[in-house]
Amino acid sequence: MDLTGLLAIVIGIAVIGLLLIVGLVGTAIGRRRTPRGGTDVVAPPAPAGTAEGAVAAPEAPAAPAAPQLDRPEGTASRLVRLRQRLAGSQSGLGRGLLALLSRDRLDEDTWEDIEDTLLTADLGVAPTQQLVERLRTRLRIEGNEAGDPRTVLREELVALVDPTMDRRLQISGADGKPGVVLVVGVNGAGKTTTVGKISRILVAQEKSVVLGAADTFRAAAVDQLATWGERVGVPVIRGAENGDPASVAFEAAKAAVDGGYDVVLVDTAGRLQNKAGLMDELGKVKRVIEKQAPVTEVLLVLDATTGQNGMIQARVFSEVVDVTGIVLTKLDGSAKGGIVVAVQRELGVPVKLVGLGEGPDDLAPFEPEAFVDALLG
Repeated sequence: MDLTGLLAIVIGIAVIGLLLIVGLVGTAIGRRRTPRGGTDVVAPPAPAGTAEGAVAAPEAPAAPAAPQLDRPEGTASRLVRLRQRLAGSQSGLGRGLLALLSRDRLDEDTWEDIEDTLLTADLGVAPTQQLVERLRTRLRIEGNEAGDPRTVLREELVALVDPTMDRRLQISGADGKPGVVLVVGVNGAGKTTTVGKISRILVAQEKSVVLGAADTFRAAAVDQLATWGERVGVPVIRGAENGDPASVAFEAAKAAVDGGYDVVLVDTAGRLQNKAGLMDELGKVKRVIEKQAPVTEVLLVLDATTGQNGMIQARVFSEVVDVTGIVLTKLDGSAKGGIVVAVQRELGVPVKLVGLGEGPDDLAPFEPEAFVDALLG
């Protein structure tokens, strides 16, 4: 065999070897691409209407449902319930007075009984003496011309409660700024709950509201106020626990100014046992707020069941902040109706709101004539 033939055989053997190697490598690669178990990985079929080879866009996640907000009651329905509950809880006083005044003979013993009845109703000494004197004059001197005992008693009680006082909430600021309502009172009087309930009244009046949780020393109070705000869609400004209350109040007022809100309600601390520190703190809160907007209303919350203890609280708070209105809570329980007159006389400011239950809308504007009618049953 010549050299050319030998070369041809060598080249042929080399080509065959190369082809075998390529085949073995391709088989190995194919095996690597097959997962264990021998199942091929198959792309999911394209959704209907998707061209072959195109990648279907993933479905967008559903938007979270908007929270369901409460619909607070309007003023009219609140006043109806106010009359009903007062009539059920306070009419004992009126019945007792009418029974005494309807006696055939109004002697000194009867007048003393009338005076005792009024005093036990927390009316206070000076208002009681004034009312008894007016009743004696009209029933003993004017006689039948004064009218029947019920009519006379109603007229004198209405005059004592004083319907001429301005009981409107001052919630309108000047120069486009929001109204600022500072709510003060001792812990346990229902202060934080009152702030939440007032926010519902304002929302029902279609006012935009910001809440300031400045009672930073009670985490429960801050959380409670946040819950009130969430229920009616009202933002709540809060700070760190045990933080500076004035700072929270300032930020709440600033948020209301910057956001163009109508009203800011500020809840405050009420640790009366630390009287000096509390009074300094309240004064600072008021001063800091007024760097943003003037305070238009200072509401003092009093538990109506505390009687004369409530009067002591009223004096303490009025020493440091100019109280402009009173909120009486728990007037539907064992409270004596006379506290309304007593606290107005003590501070010279009107009762503007009364709380009559535990429900979210159990806070209503105070109406002197409706209150007296409820007392008389």
